[in-house]
Amino acid sequence: MHQIQMKRVYEEAAKSDGFRVLVDRLWPRGVKKEDLPYDWWPKDITPSKESRKAFNHEAERMEEFTVAYQSELDDNPFSEEFIAKIKEELKNQPVTFLYAAKNPKINHVVLLKEWAESQL
Repeated sequence: MHQIQMKRVYEEAAKSDGFRVLVDRLWPRGVKKEDLPYDWWPKDITPSKESRKAFNHEAERMEEFTVAYQSELDDNPFSEEFIAKIKEELKNQPVTFLYAAKNPKINHVVLLKEWAESQL
């Protein structure tokens, strides 16, 4: 089975990305829709507006955000469909979670990747 990867939307697309999944609820700033190659945009798996605003990508809020988002993922009726799709794609190619956040460690995609891997 292939692996889940993470990549900023501002980085060049590569063949090694495999199946490209945009995992931000909002369209990335400064990127034209026709300029971002992606295969799927499952907005329903992203953090709620409330969680996202409370977190605000601030490191000191990461622990609190982790608990909130983990709970949202566990309770999300779309989670099962999301994992099934990721699992199916991983049989044939890598899956790359695309995100716009500046910090590669302080963002929801780190949590989503860990959670998804735990579900596989």
